[in-house]
Amino acid sequence: MARGQNPFTAVGTPEKRQTVLLAALLAVMMVFAGRLIYVQAIIGPSLAQAALDGRTRTYTLTGARGDILDARGTVLATTVETYTVAVDQRQIPDFRLYDEEGEEVVSYGAAAAAQVLAPVLGVDANVLGAQLVGEDGYHVLARDVSPELWQQIAALGVNGVYSEDTFERVYPNGATAGNILGWVNADGDGAAGIEQTQNSDLLGTDGQLQVEIGASGQVIPTGQQTTTPAMPGCDVQLTIDADIQWHTQQVIDDAVDTYGASWGAVVVIERSTGRIIALADSDSVDPNNPGASAAEDRGARSVTSPYEPGSTGKVLTILSALEEGVITPTSPIEDPYRLTTDNGQTFRDHTEHPDQVLTPAGVLAESANTGTVNIGSLMSDATRYEYMQRLGWAEATGIGLPGESGGILAAPDDWDGRQRFTTMFGQGVAVTLLQNTGVFATIANDGVHITPRLVDGYDCDGEFITNEPAEPEQVVSPESSEQMIRMLESVVGDDGTGEHAAIEGYRIAGKTGTAQVADETGELNDVAASFVGIAPADDPDLAVGVVIYNPSSGIYGGTIAAPVFHDVTAFALQSRGVAPSTEPADPYPLTPDAS
Repeated sequence: MARGQNPFTAVGTPEKRQTVLLAALLAVMMVFAGRLIYVQAIIGPSLAQAALDGRTRTYTLTGARGDILDARGTVLATTVETYTVAVDQRQIPDFRLYDEEGEEVVSYGAAAAAQVLAPVLGVDANVLGAQLVGEDGYHVLARDVSPELWQQIAALGVNGVYSEDTFERVYPNGATAGNILGWVNADGDGAAGIEQTQNSDLLGTDGQLQVEIGASGQVIPTGQQTTTPAMPGCDVQLTIDADIQWHTQQVIDDAVDTYGASWGAVVVIERSTGRIIALADSDSVDPNNPGASAAEDRGARSVTSPYEPGSTGKVLTILSALEEGVITPTSPIEDPYRLTTDNGQTFRDHTEHPDQVLTPAGVLAESANTGTVNIGSLMSDATRYEYMQRLGWAEATGIGLPGESGGILAAPDDWDGRQRFTTMFGQGVAVTLLQNTGVFATIANDGVHITPRLVDGYDCDGEFITNEPAEPEQVVSPESSEQMIRMLESVVGDDGTGEHAAIEGYRIAGKTGTAQVADETGELNDVAASFVGIAPADDPDLAVGVVIYNPSSGIYGGTIAAPVFHDVTAFALQSRGVAPSTEPADPYPLTPDAS
């Protein structure tokens, strides 16, 4: 150090000191600037987004399930909006209850909130108060709250009490068409019936609501809000007429109860379109409470439970013979009481009688087994099997209900020595009531088969989409069909087995059936009593089928199923405004001698 230099004097000239200080200041400023750039430009957006995400709540806007309607627009299934009322317990301490003048606080917190909420919710205030205390941001106070009740709750202005939209499936007509409609499960998906098979069309598309929430848990009015609207599902319109369906269910329920049967079913088909006007099963489930029904009664037995058609199956044999030209309506047919075939199989008619000769019309009117065997024997097994397939006995109709059966029909090569004959009169083969009624609908429609359908179309956001039917198919000739109807009128006449199906003012054509069916042990101890018919016979509008399974009394189709046909069909014809017949029946003779 130079002599006389002050050791406390800073090194360098003032200019140098200023330069050092400026450099240091610039360095500090650069650090802050870099940090600012880093925060604002580099990680700033992510921090802002994280803050926004922390304030953002996303709520699902549920797309309402579509309605199910009958052919006239009557609502069979609909969705009712309800609310789930919940509370953010953390906000309850801020609630204040004021006096009537609104000037002085008389209570606060959970006690105050419970005091005003309990009467509206219909619960005990002490119990409710305990539910309002805690740190839970979502605690359910009530479910299935009506819109009107929620408005009362919301008007109380209790901090933290809010609602979520929920939807309840409701069936206004109770059990009417219950086994057709099905129901929805807890997840809102169809679990049976039309609800299940049309689930993808009925389901709505959920939307979304995003809002910013402040520190107090309330929506920030000026914050970001994004809404994706929910879209309702399509309405499904059925072919069913709710009035005819309701009446049909009452009639079949009464018959099953009266005769102590295991179950019964009725199918009503509009012959010109294949539309199903009624499809009724006994003990139909109430979709509002499906758990109250026995599991075996939850489906539609009319399409899921094949049975041996018995003598109604004779119609198919005789129709095939007419179409093949091996008989005419007045051909002489030997009808002994007892018949033994060349392979040693013996068959009898249901009532003992002297050997006789009938026409095919007489065979049908008396429901003669041996006469039918003699007619069926005029054709090969392969030919008869082809007509069974052609007329719909071999496969499911595709009606659109879960569990539909295609019936049981073995190929001719698999028939044993007896089955090749029993299939001629409706035993050794099983069909659903829908399949069997479909045969009569084809006959009523001049031999043109139209696949039965249960859905008319879909209303999707105001646009109606028609459910186009399958292409009609001519499976037998109009001439054979007309002859068959004329012969079947004799069954409902005074000399036929189906006189109880007659309807005053209308000509009716139809056939009774009484089939022995195997019970759980495999023995032929059970019975399927049935009647299937066409009305009016002179200008067909409907084909109607009835089956009553395993009655404990009555047993014969003409005794217990024909009256059901009468009651159902008379109501349906009048409900549809079908005019009575204007010309009397002109039946074929029942015996060749009467020709």
